[in-house]
Amino acid sequence: MSHFKSRRSFIKTSAMASLALPILGTSILSCKSEKKDLNSTSKKLKILILGGTSFLGPHQIAYALSRGHSISTFTRGKTIPKIHAELFKDVEQLIGDRENNLKALENRKWDVVIDNSGRKVEWTKATAILLKDNVGLYMYTSSTGVYYPYLTGNLSTDTKLVLEMPEGLTEDEKYEQDYGIMKANSELEAIKAFGEDRTTIIRPTYMLGPGDRMDRFMHWPVRLAEGGEIMVPGKKDDSIQYVDVRDIAEWFIRLAETKTAGIYNGVGPANPQTMQQFINEASKSFDKEHHFVYIDDYDFLKDNEFYFSIPWIIPLDKHYGSARVTNAKSKKNGLTFRPLNDTLKSILKWWDSEAVSNERRDKFNSNLKQMVEKEKGMITAWNSR
Repeated sequence: MSHFKSRRSFIKTSAMASLALPILGTSILSCKSEKKDLNSTSKKLKILILGGTSFLGPHQIAYALSRGHSISTFTRGKTIPKIHAELFKDVEQLIGDRENNLKALENRKWDVVIDNSGRKVEWTKATAILLKDNVGLYMYTSSTGVYYPYLTGNLSTDTKLVLEMPEGLTEDEKYEQDYGIMKANSELEAIKAFGEDRTTIIRPTYMLGPGDRMDRFMHWPVRLAEGGEIMVPGKKDDSIQYVDVRDIAEWFIRLAETKTAGIYNGVGPANPQTMQQFINEASKSFDKEHHFVYIDDYDFLKDNEFYFSIPWIIPLDKHYGSARVTNAKSKKNGLTFRPLNDTLKSILKWWDSEAVSNERRDKFNSNLKQMVEKEKGMITAWNSR
């Protein structure tokens, strides 16, 4: 059985974890940035967001509106925002379908388009071709999933990407590889239509923060806020990476204001961080006593089918470098980072608000209870080895 057999369902539905999906790069993707020295508030922009109602979009909208920009969204009109919902009264909401109905985008002009919903290569190609003569800058939300398989460290925007499905992959590997290939080829279609000097590609790692629809990180703020005995998987010096969704959202808008083209990794924290450093820093967010039990034997974890607890992923095989993506170029071009305790407290505050339904919390708590029971069993087995 594949070591990562259960990941697919977790990516889609788990209330406790999900895996980042990789994407690859070619020389055409390693275009140089062109940064204009402009006052960020010198011009109020007309911004079109393809998507905009899910996780990243509402934070982009909140920041853009606060800086005086105007926003249009293009969606199917089915998703209700779980954060900043009150701001959508100030947003032009265009309705259509990227599969077969782009009519609402025809004969319209914007300064910037942010493509948050590019889940198919053909979608990105069609919108980029349609908008290339009426929009100044195309910003595509990609993923560090383009770097899959993460076989090495120091993954950068110069890393060669996989653009076609290799043979001989397992079912799980195909799932991850397909996502990475889709994102990589979508990047190319945006660049092909708009040119390197008018295309901005952002490749975020795991985005954490209020409004997350996947509950992939909720395990940590909830458990840390309760205190007590908590299992920490992996070796203390395992590398981990994550980024606050608000830091990515606000960076998008600042890049748009300065007309900055290029390809960037949306990866935090600011400096390399180990799992032990993450836990120590995160635990300080809550005035509780904690007893951490480190289970650092990968074979033991695999025997118990425990492969990830976002932001930690077991750093073996094709996931060796998943938390070894460089961010120096991004920091140089304006990516900044909130403190981890801000992220944790903001998530928990949002989680306890009316924005999250009781049904969703109950489902999560049920899953969390199962996870906690599994951890207790693992701790007992670990201590009695």
